[in-house]
Amino acid sequence: MWIIVCDIPQRNYRKLSIMSLIGKLVSELEINVAAEKYYRVFKEKAFHVPTISPGIFQQVEVHDGDWDDHGHGSVKTWKYTLDGKDEVFKEQVEFDDEKYAMTMIGLEGDVFTHYKTFKGTYHVVPKGPEHSLAVMSLEYEKLDDGSPYPYSYLDIMNRVTKDIESHLK
Repeated sequence: MWIIVCDIPQRNYRKLSIMSLIGKLVSELEINVAAEKYYRVFKEKAFHVPTISPGIFQQVEVHDGDWDDHGHGSVKTWKYTLDGKDEVFKEQVEFDDEKYAMTMIGLEGDVFTHYKTFKGTYHVVPKGPEHSLAVMSLEYEKLDDGSPYPYSYLDIMNRVTKDIESHLK
């Protein structure tokens, strides 16, 4: 399920005919996993994601630090498949341990063919001992009006969340 939370118009408000270039997409999924366990996959075990979700991810590499110290501020490159095409995404990660949120700020990669900025967030809200609400969001700025909305990327985030849920059960 996709919900467009906000779609901020072009900064030059005088050009009313210009389509929105800056936006945010949000998806929510109820999962049967404790919030802390889901969050720890990204915080402590990101190297397992290609094994957890092999139909999407082929590889993840750490560029700053090593796997024992890949927390806040670390830089990783993800190799994945989107719509049958192999792509690469280099990101810097930010963690918020209190909110169980992980944000991937895009630095380089195939997404920048269509987007000027690209940031994805996984946030999990505890709803019970083994029940949570996973909230995935994408904030982006398109290069131009012809750039597509990043629905396929949000779909990947949903699929990874479901794969993590299956893995942790």
